[in-house]
Amino acid sequence: MLLPRTKEGNIDIKKALIQSGLYLVLFAMLILIIIKEPSFLSIRNFRNILTQSSVRAIIALGVAGLIVTTGTDLSAGRQVGFAAVISATLLQATTNVNKVFPELGQIPIFVVILAVIVIGGLVGAFNGAVVALLNLHPFIVTMGSMTIVYGLNSLYYDYVGGSPISGFDIRYTRFAQGAFHIAGFRLPYLIIYAAICTFIMWILWNKTKFGKNLFAVGGNPEAARVSGVSVVKTLIIIYALSGVFYAFGGFLEAGRIGSATNNLGFMYEMDAIAACVIGGVSFYGGVGRISGVITGVIILTVINYGLTYVGVSPYWQYIIKGAIIIVAVAFDSMKYSKKN
Repeated sequence: MLLPRTKEGNIDIKKALIQSGLYLVLFAMLILIIIKEPSFLSIRNFRNILTQSSVRAIIALGVAGLIVTTGTDLSAGRQVGFAAVISATLLQATTNVNKVFPELGQIPIFVVILAVIVIGGLVGAFNGAVVALLNLHPFIVTMGSMTIVYGLNSLYYDYVGGSPISGFDIRYTRFAQGAFHIAGFRLPYLIIYAAICTFIMWILWNKTKFGKNLFAVGGNPEAARVSGVSVVKTLIIIYALSGVFYAFGGFLEAGRIGSATNNLGFMYEMDAIAACVIGGVSFYGGVGRISGVITGVIILTVINYGLTYVGVSPYWQYIIKGAIIIVAVAFDSMKYSKKN
């Protein structure tokens, strides 16, 4: 990051603090964690952090496109949970005496992936259509759909037994928990999946007409409309795509954990939104990079993992996470005000 300078060529301390203040705060937290537990710096912890970052990154990639359009998605976590429960019920082992649907037998993994991403895409498209066609604020729309999706998930969860769904098919467990072993180093599949999703979204944002339209709509929807960009189509597609990413994230999350309940995914959207803003995706729209999103996810995961590693209470972690979101948005606001 280039340091801002005054007209005289000197470093502008005030602007530099606005641009980098949040990173300095997070870096200071990391230093305190390392001082308290020097063993935090290890290859094993680094791998664990990347593994934990993987599903969060996939979800954040979905949210990021919405923030670029000045939107948001409070239903992301509940969509993750819905996909997780559906995946879990369809991919239990045939030898599991508590198998929810014993008559189904073995279902190909990619059929289940296709099923949940279609459902996720439809939920996302619904959100996008309501936002675009009825001109309602994304906060209100996705708050409503968050409640609807949670209700649907809970009804389905009660229908299949109302208890944690586990005992998965070994194929599902290996798909989510497996790893490549290269020269003694273990590379989890989850990191590969996250890398593939990141590459797909990077191509979409930077190398396609849709990506240009996305940023045009986020920067100035009226100007984009005058220029021939279909704002409605763009919003519906990006919301649908977000639903697809949430669903795939939910599929992986259930397999990673080894079980699923209707409460899985709770507050996941907060992590995703925080990671995006930390990574430089502006709530004012039209600004953001995929590399920034991934950086934000890793930074937030390092802090979360580090706080857990040194024994900080989960309740304090919620407080710290909330404060990070407020500070991140505040710095974003100050950056925006300086540009206008």
